[in-house]
Amino acid sequence: MGSSLTESEALLKLKSSFTKAGALNSWVPGSLPCKGEVGWDGLVCSNGVVTDIRLGGFGLSGKIDVDALLELSDLRSISIMSNNFSGPIPEFNRLGSLRAIYLSRNQFSGEIPSDYFANMGSLKKVYLSSNMFTGNIPSSLAQIPRLSELLLDNNQFNGTIPSIDQPTLASLNVENNKLEGAIPSSLAKFNASTFEGNVGLCGEPLGNECNVAAVEQPAESKNSNTSKNMIIGIVVAVAVLLMIIVVIIVRSRKKKRDEFDVLEHEKRNSEEHVAEVRVSQSGSSRREADSIHRKGSSSSRRGSNHGKGNMAVDLVVVNNEKGVFGLPDLMRASAEVLGNGSSGSAYKAVMANGVAVAVKRMREMNALGKDHFDAEIRQLASLQHWNILTPLAYHFRKDEKLLVYEYIPKGSLLYLLHGDRGPSHAELNWPTRLKIVQGIAEGMGYLHTELSYSSIPHGNLKSSNILLSPDFDPLLADYGFFPLINPLDAAHALFAFKAPEAANFGLISPKCDVYSLGIVILEILTGKYPSQYLNSNKGGTDVVEWVNSAIAEHRQSELFDPEIASSRNSIGEMKKLLHIGAACAESDPEQRLDMMEAIRRIEEVQVEGGQEDRTMNVLPSLRDSYEDIFPQITFEARNSYDGLGGLSRTRLESHSFVSQSSGRPSTDDNFVFAIP
Repeated sequence: MGSSLTESEALLKLKSSFTKAGALNSWVPGSLPCKGEVGWDGLVCSNGVVTDIRLGGFGLSGKIDVDALLELSDLRSISIMSNNFSGPIPEFNRLGSLRAIYLSRNQFSGEIPSDYFANMGSLKKVYLSSNMFTGNIPSSLAQIPRLSELLLDNNQFNGTIPSIDQPTLASLNVENNKLEGAIPSSLAKFNASTFEGNVGLCGEPLGNECNVAAVEQPAESKNSNTSKNMIIGIVVAVAVLLMIIVVIIVRSRKKKRDEFDVLEHEKRNSEEHVAEVRVSQSGSSRREADSIHRKGSSSSRRGSNHGKGNMAVDLVVVNNEKGVFGLPDLMRASAEVLGNGSSGSAYKAVMANGVAVAVKRMREMNALGKDHFDAEIRQLASLQHWNILTPLAYHFRKDEKLLVYEYIPKGSLLYLLHGDRGPSHAELNWPTRLKIVQGIAEGMGYLHTELSYSSIPHGNLKSSNILLSPDFDPLLADYGFFPLINPLDAAHALFAFKAPEAANFGLISPKCDVYSLGIVILEILTGKYPSQYLNSNKGGTDVVEWVNSAIAEHRQSELFDPEIASSRNSIGEMKKLLHIGAACAESDPEQRLDMMEAIRRIEEVQVEGGQEDRTMNVLPSLRDSYEDIFPQITFEARNSYDGLGGLSRTRLESHSFVSQSSGRPSTDDNFVFAIP
């Protein structure tokens, strides 16, 4: 079917159907929605045409003009998550070629017709969470042949769950609705968290058998035994109620006895399920930890006492390309507490064979049930790029999560820039810093392609989450967490929310990642610790204001870190990169570069005197043993390393955010110097 409107006209028509569309100021007549691979804000382009619409968190409302969307023949997915749309579900079922629709966290309401999805055979992902939909779950969902993700949680759906038996279905969430009846056997593979909050549901995942007496009988039998059934029902209900009361009383008393010591222990040790930490009373400069095996064993015993032994020690391996290790290996490993970040704690675990891993305990990842969490982590683990550090395994609990990564010995960019004054810092010359920036850009380009469905594909780009290989190739970590974190917690857990439009107006988009990239570039060039990383206005340097003032006064040459300022024949290239960083950190998102344009400009910057050799060396795998400083969240300021972990006390007095009395940063910093 031919289109009556051009792509630009169709998108402008769509924009006119929105209210409060200020975030779409780049959508203007006379410009192209796609320029190469780069499009207007909220668009993803391929071969010069729009393939994806990503308007999550843009503050939009109104009635969506589906007729305008019909003009976009190459459209494959649409996301309007975290906006203010209301009313019945839009007629996206008229767009038969869609592969994904993301409508979560709006105010859509009413029933969805049972045949709504009948003609959407290409769909793979359906996100309807956190709306106000009512009525039955559409039975036509069972007709989508390659459905892989279905999120219907936090609505008001009622009735029974249709039998959705597609083998491709990997993620399902129907919790917190008004569903009832038996869980279909085809969905028994999902765990209890998938179905929680539906008091009328029964079946194997919930551990409660469905009442056989509820099976429908012939009409004559029901009429003749109505009174008898009512009496039996009342008796059974009373008996069940009495049993529940007795069980609650017994379990409550037992729980208070058995868990008192556990609660007291957790209060003293934030390292539960990872290590029992002993800090030497003699003032020793080394932190030690007891074997994880001891902690794991006690956790398992406590779990078995409460009927939850398997959950307490469950470790799911999602990536074994770096080497294979199992739960027993991790349980027997010695553990070392490494510090606390904005989203949780970090540990280094060294197993008996010398293999070392980094374990991160995440406090804020409570947005998804286990199955959807598993799908998201497996998606992150499937990424393959030389500038990306993928997770190896995870441990799921409702109130916290553990993520296991390969241990990278050299450390984080933050540590090398601000904490280390040894040989590694001396190697941070101009060619090395440019290599790091260009590697970061390559990794960000990959993430913004592979995770384009997310409003902020990385979400937490900062120097503490950039690890360095032995040859200073950057590895991006802590990316893709935005869908996993509760919206109310995301603002303080993810650095992308420090972008002015997110901090002031709650508007999130891929350009928040661009802002983060700009901060990192300015940090690398100036050697200054950005105040933007802090949760208060105390300490650090506002690198954006400082750089913009210097550029306005033509004092750019004064900004560069003295370690690289001596490279006089490269000052011109440094200035190019400085201007790119400033353009990325522009406070107005409309004036800020988009990610692909920023990457293009960064790739054009060269080391004066010839093209740098950027061949990537293979990183050591988990089959090698690591003994060195922790790379990811924590600094360990060392003057010497004696092979046994001995540390020399060092104070970083040049940074005002370090306490002069204890050598530690203030409690609202996003990292911890591990200086005993």
